[in-house]
Amino acid sequence: MTTNLVRHLNQLRHSDVSARVVNRIQEFHAVPRDEPNTLFEELCYCILTANFSARRGALIHEQLKACFHSDPKETLEQKLRHCGYRFPAIRAGFIAAAATKKQTLAKAINTLQGEERRTWLVHNIQGLGYKEASHYLRNIGFDDYAIIDTHIMDILARYRLLTPPKTLTKNRYLTIEQTLREIARKTRLTLAELDLYLWYMETGTILK
Repeated sequence: MTTNLVRHLNQLRHSDVSARVVNRIQEFHAVPRDEPNTLFEELCYCILTANFSARRGALIHEQLKACFHSDPKETLEQKLRHCGYRFPAIRAGFIAAAATKKQTLAKAINTLQGEERRTWLVHNIQGLGYKEASHYLRNIGFDDYAIIDTHIMDILARYRLLTPPKTLTKNRYLTIEQTLREIARKTRLTLAELDLYLWYMETGTILK
């Protein structure tokens, strides 16, 4: 039930978790959106961590992010494989393709608004669906996109707010996002803040 989930979230908001959430949101807001290289590196982080361990993805990203700007696909693939990354070939291809769009990416991020911004990412950046595009936008300081993954759907299912879908289509994604918007409204949180609290409820961590 929504009431029970809202109660739990409000308890967390008045605990020491709140300061950790605030600090993480401040880190997202501090990302300079006028620097194409920084925007690209943040994009690579979201490409790497999709369907992969967030902690391990972060470590690999930190180790290789300088290489993402110049290494060809084949070299990136070898380096990712050496690091023990799960999807070295396909993700190296995604990163190499994204590297050719740094300036276009920066322009889209800074000129498009709302849903147009996310839709552009989904249609123009290989490897990004609605979840990954929302994750990216949250990580560069946009607060109004929901990151809907299995952790979030498991929580909503546990509180009887949805039946987990077999496939997460665009329409289903947007429908679940509306549910999360309502929860955010009732708790006076942004969607970005709400995601961090929900992630903490499920994993006990507050990660990027």
